[in-house]
Parts: sequence; C-alpha cells; structure tokens
Amino acid sequence: MERFGVRLRAAVEQRGQLCVGVDPHPSLLRRWGLSDDPDGLAAFTRTVVEALADRVAIFKPQAAFFERFGSRGIAVLESLIRDLRAAGALVLLDVKRGDIASTMEAYADAYLHPDSPLSVDAVTLNPYLGVAALAPAVARARAHGRGAFVLALTSNPEAAAIQRAVGPGGRSVAQSVVDEIAQLNQGDTEVTEGPAAGSFGVVIGATVGAEGLDLSRLGGPVLVPGLGAQGASAADLRTGFRVDRGALLPSYSRQVLSAGPEVADLRAAVERVAAECRHALMSPA
Repeated sequence: MERFGVRLRAAVEQRGQLCVGVDPHPSLLRRWGLSDDPDGLAAFTRTVVEALADRVAIFKPQAAFFERFGSRGIAVLESLIRDLRAAGALVLLDVKRGDIASTMEAYADAYLHPDSPLSVDAVTLNPYLGVAALAPAVARARAHGRGAFVLALTSNPEAAAIQRAVGPGGRSVAQSVVDEIAQLNQGDTEVTEGPAAGSFGVVIGATVGAEGLDLSRLGGPVLVPGLGAQGASAADLRTGFRVDRGALLPSYSRQVLSAGPEVADLRAAVERVAAECRHALMSPA
C-alpha cells in the first residue's frame, strides 16, 4: 500500500484538511434520541457514515466509546471502520496506545496489520514509556502503508508537568518527542513540493498551541484536537501554529456531531467549520 503520508496528502487535497472525531458520548446519543447501548451506537455511526463519509478526508473514532459496550461495541467500531474506508475516507483510530516489547507488537498488529478486523490507516500513540518503545508500531506502519500520531503537547492541564519539563540538554519533553518523530520521517522523499508528506505526525492541542516548539523539521502532519466544544476556535490555528499550515489537521467532534441526527444538519455543520478552518489557515498570522 502507498505510504500513509502520501495517501493523507491526496485525501486532504481532494476533501480538505478537516478531521472529524467520532466520539459517541452518552449525552450525545441521548441528544440524538438514541439509546445508550450498542443498538443506539450502531444507529449513530450509520448516520455519520451516510452524512459525512464521502466528504471528509479523515475520521478519528475514539475507541473508548465503543469499548465500553464490550464485544458488541467493538463490532460496531469494526463496521464503522469498514464503511468509512469503503467511502474513500481515511481512519485514524484514537487509542493512545503505548507499551513495551511484545505488548506493543500486539497493539501494532491489532490496528496496523491489514489482516486485523480493526485495521485502520493510522493510530494515536502515547510516547511516555519512551518513543523508542513504539518501534513495533513504527515497523508495522512502514510495512503496511500506515501512520501514527504521537502525543506531544496536549490540552489537558495535568500534562504540562511532564510535557513541558526540560531535560538535561535544555529541550522540553514535548520538543524531544517532536524531534524523534522528525527522525522517523527522514527519507520520505516521494513528495518534494507542498506540505510535508511523512507518515508520522504529532498531536498538539489547539488550546495550548505550538508555542515553544520547533516543528520546522517534523516532515509530517500535526493533528490539532480541542477545537469547538473543548474551547479552541479556528482562529487559534492561525495564532497558535506558526508553521506550514498545510500540515495541520484541525479536529472537531462534538461541535459537528451535536448538529445531528439529521443528515443535512450534519453536512451543514461540517461545511461551516471547514470554511472557518480554511479562512484561518489561509489568513496571515
């Protein structure tokens, strides 16, 4: 399979930079008039696919909201992944896995091996057992044309004590993560013009931005969650990320999904936030 970074760039050129998070909170299911159970979950995801699967570049299902229903919830997630990919969208599974040795290999096989029923285009990974410990996921991604987004600087206030801590060399932990991911993207030279097309990216919360981080050598995408219901706006893409904005993937979930359950309303919500993001990304800093 073609590298994830190349496939992501092609999807963004065709459908735009927006990422839609699929986070079926219990309150969101109730808002849609659905039961908080696997049947309600399945109805929710079918509507999301019908409304948006053919017009958004990349979707980010949050695995926990499916896992809470056990095997029936996982079955819904498997169906969602298949349906989104069948519609031409990329799927980034938000699992934030991070472990060592054979356990990390098992996670990599679960999400990045094409024979797995949970196989997706990319996953989120947690580097705080060491970026090097993620090597099995990196190897699977490279072998099968998949990608990964590694947590670098997240929006939750509890993370600052770790992510902004400064090591002996004067770099913050977050910068060290960025630099190690940049090394993974070295050599991905098939695309030489336009936004970087490396298959390995980082996650930086929109409410904190990239202040204090040097992303100039990253060579891959930057997932920017925290927009909408979590407090950040499209304008924060302009003020908080002084980088190649073509590499940014602004991610909305509840602000889009709360517009449902009507298909037309969901499409209108996506068009609205996508337009806001385009304006912000094209405006001068």
